[in-house]
Amino acid sequence: MKLNFFLAFAIALSALLSTSCGKRTNTRPRQFTVDVINGFTPVKDQGKDGVCWIYAMLAAIETEHIMRGDSINLSPDFVVRQMIGEQYRRRVLTAGATPILERATAPELLRLVAAYGAMPFDSYSGRKHCGVATLARKAQAIADRAVEHRAGPSRFEPLLATMLDESLGSLPLHVYMLGAQYTPEEFGRSVCREGEYVALTSFSHHPFGNYVDLELPDNHNRHRFLNVPIDTLVAVVDRAVEAGRGVCWEGDISEPGFSFSKGVAELGEPADVSQRQRQLQFESHATTDDHCMSVVGLAHDSRNRRYYIMKNSWGRRNPYGGLMYVSASYLRLKTIAVVVAKE
Repeated sequence: MKLNFFLAFAIALSALLSTSCGKRTNTRPRQFTVDVINGFTPVKDQGKDGVCWIYAMLAAIETEHIMRGDSINLSPDFVVRQMIGEQYRRRVLTAGATPILERATAPELLRLVAAYGAMPFDSYSGRKHCGVATLARKAQAIADRAVEHRAGPSRFEPLLATMLDESLGSLPLHVYMLGAQYTPEEFGRSVCREGEYVALTSFSHHPFGNYVDLELPDNHNRHRFLNVPIDTLVAVVDRAVEAGRGVCWEGDISEPGFSFSKGVAELGEPADVSQRQRQLQFESHATTDDHCMSVVGLAHDSRNRRYYIMKNSWGRRNPYGGLMYVSASYLRLKTIAVVVAKE
């Protein structure tokens, strides 16, 4: 296994700073030995918005590029803006029948990048005045005015653009990087090729080996997930992280053992988690699709139990600078899906 000394040092320093600056935690950090730590950009803060799927999938793409020696830091707000605009147009054209929503699943980020491109964080960063839920409500009100006037989307799009400019900042026409000029679409294709990633899930009510329309409340666009046995899914995650690849994790954080303030997610540590246990938890809604994070490393505790190091998007105020240590049994039981490069 590989360990980047400088990244490991950065994690330790980040944890020290997070407990010595600003809000202190009353929790003494658990001690973990880092086995693998991959490159990642600074931890961001999604605030109270339900757009973790944007932050986590972008973070996985960033790690993938850092592994290749191509450092990028991508803008969540650019994706938010495109998402709001697309849903505004759909609401107008469906005569108000479709709501404007902020929640989705990780594959939706890949679709939006393929459709509208991407921007670096430095080119378009900084939500100014309101959260995404507020933006969605304002956009929905503008769409409803268009419906009322039977005007089509274009008549009120300038009003929508003004509202988004005031909240997110004016949108640059081009991306400039390393002396080159790109459109957002060109830049998006350079950081994420269409079909480059695959979403995996593991539930036995669908046949293994098939792409399935997973029954998730936030899977509005009915993205399909390759259904595999849980042993296969975990093995894919392990191999990907050990190779420095980006991995987006989507799963349940409603368990009492998930604590951002402690920086740890764990269960009562059952000896094993079977496929049947996973299925029963999913069907009884004990496992729900709550949150997305990016897997950036592997570690073990004093009893040699494996933990997955995940980059969260709730800011840096926990013992590990915003990272989470997720136990192997937690990942095995509570994973809804992962997204990895097809390679």
